[in-house]
Amino acid sequence: MTAPRVLAVCADDFGLSPGISAGIVRLAHTGRLTAISCLTNGAGWASAVPLLNGLPASVDVGLHLNFTEGRPLSPRLAKRWPQFPPLPLLIARAHLGVLPRGALRNEAHAQLAAFMRAHGSAPAFIDGHQHVHHLPGLRDLILDMLEHVQPLPAMRSTGRVLGPGFGVKRALIERTGGRALAGELARREIAHNPALLGAYDFTEPDYRALMQGWLAALPAEGGLLFCHPGDASDAAAPDPIAAARLRESAYLGSAAFPQDLAAAGVQLGRVWSVPLIETSRPG
Repeated sequence: MTAPRVLAVCADDFGLSPGISAGIVRLAHTGRLTAISCLTNGAGWASAVPLLNGLPASVDVGLHLNFTEGRPLSPRLAKRWPQFPPLPLLIARAHLGVLPRGALRNEAHAQLAAFMRAHGSAPAFIDGHQHVHHLPGLRDLILDMLEHVQPLPAMRSTGRVLGPGFGVKRALIERTGGRALAGELARREIAHNPALLGAYDFTEPDYRALMQGWLAALPAEGGLLFCHPGDASDAAAPDPIAAARLRESAYLGSAAFPQDLAAAGVQLGRVWSVPLIETSRPG
């Protein structure tokens, strides 16, 4: 009998708004998620923190570093960037090597401190809103920060993005820094996911069909699927993916999700691991 493949399912953007946070926690309590990634400079973070109490032991809680939405937590970066730049501009600045690295390092530590102060423990893992944690100029300072956290968190790898369709988006994730991050995670022996799934354009109406495709693409060694469920957002700023959040929530909370997992021979669980590095023997 073939052993089931293992899929971790991580809901991003906890703390962005009360509605998003409430929807995520409801799915966690019903066993549909294995991880929650927290955005600690989100407008709804402070009010959402109590929702993290009493989560199932099977659910990891991590830090979702944000450098593209809202305002910085640290006064040092806020002097340079009163508002975070949009993702395309951040990517361009990162690849041109013109990021304010010192101020960004301070901001990363401020977001980590906000997590630990509110949650009372270190994050189980660290990743980035819109995958910013893999960008050049940010990648190394975030990895260096992570290595000073005890116990050592895992990190989301974006170096191998699998799934049906959306090949351009998957390639962009890998090539804007994902592959370089994967190499660093292996070199530093930091636990990470073997593969990443969940990339799409947020407009596809049939989220179940997407999930079935991701389950089919899941490799034998397992993978992590990132998602963005949530209830109706009551944030002051408009949520450009509000409709997608509702579709994802409806499917993940339905009977169809466990049915699709069973049909694909997949079970939910943790997939963080440090792959063994083969070394050649002399002679």
